[in-house]
Amino acid sequence: MNEYGTLMALAFAASVLCGALLLAAPAQAKRAWQSPSAEQFAAFAADASSAVQDAREAEQDAQDAQESAKEAEQDRQEMMADLYSDGREALDDARYAEAASKFTDLIKMKGPQTDAALYWLAYAESRQGKRDTALSVIADLKKNYPQSRWRKDAEALEIEVRQNTGRPVDPSSQKDDDLKILALQGLMNNDPAKGMQALEQYLNGSASPKEKKKALFLLVQHGSSQSQDMLEKIARGNSNPELQRDAIQYLGMTGTSSGKQLNEIYNSTSDQEVKRSVIRAYLMSSDREDLFAIAKKETNESLKHEAIRTLGMMGDQADLQNLYQSETSTETKKELLQALFLSGDSQRLSQLALSENNPELRKAAIRSLGMMGAKDPSLQTIYAKETDREVKEEIINAYFLGGNASALVAIAKSEKDSELKKAAVSKLSLMNSKEGNEYLMELLK
Repeated sequence: MNEYGTLMALAFAASVLCGALLLAAPAQAKRAWQSPSAEQFAAFAADASSAVQDAREAEQDAQDAQESAKEAEQDRQEMMADLYSDGREALDDARYAEAASKFTDLIKMKGPQTDAALYWLAYAESRQGKRDTALSVIADLKKNYPQSRWRKDAEALEIEVRQNTGRPVDPSSQKDDDLKILALQGLMNNDPAKGMQALEQYLNGSASPKEKKKALFLLVQHGSSQSQDMLEKIARGNSNPELQRDAIQYLGMTGTSSGKQLNEIYNSTSDQEVKRSVIRAYLMSSDREDLFAIAKKETNESLKHEAIRTLGMMGDQADLQNLYQSETSTETKKELLQALFLSGDSQRLSQLALSENNPELRKAAIRSLGMMGAKDPSLQTIYAKETDREVKEEIINAYFLGGNASALVAIAKSEKDSELKKAAVSKLSLMNSKEGNEYLMELLK
């Protein structure tokens, strides 16, 4: 409720109370109530105003607390993503102690990737020869996450660790992995049937993430119907989530023929990261139709915006324009403006900068035009007619971003508003352009 509405509600409540009192009070009291003094009226107004202010402050405090909580959760999500990424990078570089430290920190945060972190922690510990620790971590994973898609990989790692118990760590294990990839490549070329069987076992085993990616690439390179079937099974989730996302990317590389499979994967999963992988795979396969369907129908805002940005990278200007016309969300329209910029559609951005009723969206369109060079004549038309100071400031900034010194000089010379004139001169002072410097010299005369 706004301030006016709150005051009206308080006034109504007061009038009802006064009416009730008047009905019950004797005649002399009624005459007193019917003639409130100026002091009484002022006191009532002050109380009502104070109540409104208290309610408004409480509402603002609640909004601030909600925003702070949202920012804190976003920071937490980013920290978890960084820990996972850093840990995986350390594994790829055989820095196992560092990887173990990263995954231990991630486990303590109890996020959605805790099961994956447990697996990679066990992997890192086993590569350091800490086999008892590795087995303990695997036991935690199996006990606390019995339905985890990392369980299969963990069981394969457990078998390997138990087989190697009592043996010293082999420093040449990295070279052995390289030899295994070469052996797989040879088998795939010389005896495809045995090669496919060996490759499947290798992908289901406890090889390093880097080596599994190499093996997956061998599968893609083979190009047979059998290898395509295996790739599709992995893409549908018949493996750990990381390998699934890699398989989805490779499936996208096979072209538009993969559209049906990718669409089925997208609709059958609730994993947002898998859905993002499908969206990126559509970029590789140039599948605009399915991508447009996601951008139009997806209810998850983050995924919807991802699809919109991808359409922009594909240069799909027509679909982006259609989406903008039907969209009602301001935030989504901002994403569409950014996508139009990515697609190079300066004409549509110019139209929106002129005709969009929402000042926030107009400023976003103007900003995009600035990043495209700010040579569009519509900016001059907008500036000349505009009464909104913030929109004018955005045009000045767009000229600065686009390096259009001549337009800034024209504004500085003609603008009557001292603050806007100062803004244009300030931008010119940073550009070091010939035309701008000449005008700055004129100001010193």
